[in-house]
Parts: sequence; C-alpha cells; structure tokens
Amino acid sequence: MRIGLVVNPIAGMGGRVGLKGTDGKVAAARRLGAEPRAPDRARRALEELRDRGGDDVDLVTWGGEMGAEIARAAGFEPEVLGTPEGAETGAGDTLRAVESFCDADVDLVLFVGGDGTAADVAAAVDGTETPILGVPAGVKVYSSVFAVSPEDAAHVVLTFERTERREVLDIDEDEYREGEVHPELRAVPHVPVAEELQSSKQLGGGNVEALVAGVADDIRASGKTFVLGPGSTVGAIKEALGFEGSPLGVDVWRDGEVLAVDATEAEILAALDPDGDNVVVVSPIGGQGFVFGRGNPQLSPDVIRQCDVEVVASRAKLDTIGELRVDTDDPDLDEELRGWTKVRVGRVERRMMRIA
Repeated sequence: MRIGLVVNPIAGMGGRVGLKGTDGKVAAARRLGAEPRAPDRARRALEELRDRGGDDVDLVTWGGEMGAEIARAAGFEPEVLGTPEGAETGAGDTLRAVESFCDADVDLVLFVGGDGTAADVAAAVDGTETPILGVPAGVKVYSSVFAVSPEDAAHVVLTFERTERREVLDIDEDEYREGEVHPELRAVPHVPVAEELQSSKQLGGGNVEALVAGVADDIRASGKTFVLGPGSTVGAIKEALGFEGSPLGVDVWRDGEVLAVDATEAEILAALDPDGDNVVVVSPIGGQGFVFGRGNPQLSPDVIRQCDVEVVASRAKLDTIGELRVDTDDPDLDEELRGWTKVRVGRVERRMMRIA
C-alpha cells in the first residue's frame, strides 16, 4: 500500500495553554510554554503501523517536521516529495504536499492535525477519489474523517477494504474562543469504512435542569475542589453555582470561590488541593462520546491523575452515543479509564456507560 503522510506540526499546540486552537495563535502558544502535540501523535500512529505491517507500506511524505523526520524516527525510509517553504508551516504547505501525493498515485492520505488540517487536505484531494484519514491532534476535532486514536488510525490503514463519503466540519476559532460554536460543512471526502472512526459533532442535548440542580447542590456541600470542563451541560452547572464561567474553557471552583477561569493546564494544576479531594466534571461530546481528548486538552493526564472523574450528561445526549471514548495522549491512562462507568443523568439518577 502506498500512503502519503502529512503532519501539521503546530496542530493542537494551543490546547493545554487554554487558547482553544492554534489558528493565528502559534506565537502566543509558544510564549505560554506550549509544546507540539502532533509529532508525538504521528509517531504513535507510525510505530503502530510499523509493528502491524510496515513491510507492506510504501510511505511518501513531505520534508522536515511535516513528515520526513517523524517517519525516519519511526523506522521508515520514506520518499520525500518536497519541503515546506518557510520556517513556520501553513495551509499552503499542506495543500502542496497532498496534491503531490495525489500526483504520485497514493492509495490513502494519512494526515495528522485537527479540523483545519482536515479541510485543507480535503480541498487538495477534491476532484479525485483518493481517500483521506486523520490522526486526531487538534483542539477541536468535530469532523468524522478521524480515527479515534493514533493506534486506531494505523489499524484502519492496514485493514480497510472500501470507502465512503464523510463530513469535514470546521469552525471559526475566534468565535469559538467567545463561546460560539457554529460548525460549517467544508467537504465530504472519501474516507475508509471502519469502526474505529469517530462520528461528526452533534449539537444539542435535552433537558438538564434536574441534573444541573443536583450536581450543583452536591458540589456546594462537598468541600472538594472541582475542575469544571467545557460545554453547555457543565456550563449550566457553573451558572447554578453562581458564576459565569468559560463556556468552552475549564474553570476551577472550591468552597464558593472561583479559583481559575478559562484555565490552562498549569493553572489547573496550581489550583488543585494537594491534601484534599479533587474532582473533574466533564460531559461527553454529543454524537462522538469523547469525555477527554476533544475540546478539553487542558485536562491533561497530569490533571486527570490527580482527580476523581464525574461524567454528567442528559439522557437525550446519551441516547445518541453508543459508548464513551477517551484519547488523553497517554495510552496507559486511556487504558485505566476504559471500562464501565456511572454517568449522572439526573438529580440522583445514573446510567451505566462503557468507556471504549
């Protein structure tokens, strides 16, 4: 199989430092100490690909950190078709890379990035039947062209037999930072048919009034430190606690005091109680089921390991989700989190859901 690999090396950098994306924010992310996320995600996918059947893979890629360096480090000897034009890679580099892959008759374009990268890749393959598959590395990953994890991407590459049209969605990151989420359909490219792909983001959820009231009452009475994740359900809990939190960010609350609003990973860790109990409250993304790894990278493995986890959701949302998912950047933690868990759906009611 001939595969074209392209990596957006800056994808997801803004996540853990609270920027909710990297479009136009690379310099700001670096000033805040952000570390690249995509290269490690690419490495994981390639190492799995190598271990599962690398001898049958003919890899073509783009120069430097857009693929060649990572491919060689993972044990491949790729054919390099070009190099990025400047020190900072951009959408134009992705377009040129993918167009060259199509000219080289690849069987699949494997890309590493977020929804913006997916839109660029889809634009480059437009007019062809070349399928694409994403390794998720962005902050917001709403599109249905991504595998659930880097390792799943490798499995899909080696096992898919047919393709189907799937959605690429993207949003305006400036609006996103202001709490407005309006996914826009950007393309419907060919994608491998596989169980390991995520669904597209669905908005909406159902009546959560009783759930919100019950969770807020328990939080007030507990004396614990609560790390409150993004989304409308947890946002309603923040309102019930009496403060206007960040609708798409992470806030920290303890004993009636807001310790951090729209917090970065470092700010969350600083606000945790080292001698007390800490709880992270999250709600799965509708239609996808992700609890960690989509839209909340501030909730890093270091944060999660210091907290109990409470998952909350409306019954209507859970009815659209077959199972919950996690993708924390730490495979060992992902494995620890998997299994059956209780999701709070009402004032006291809970539903058992499986984290896959």
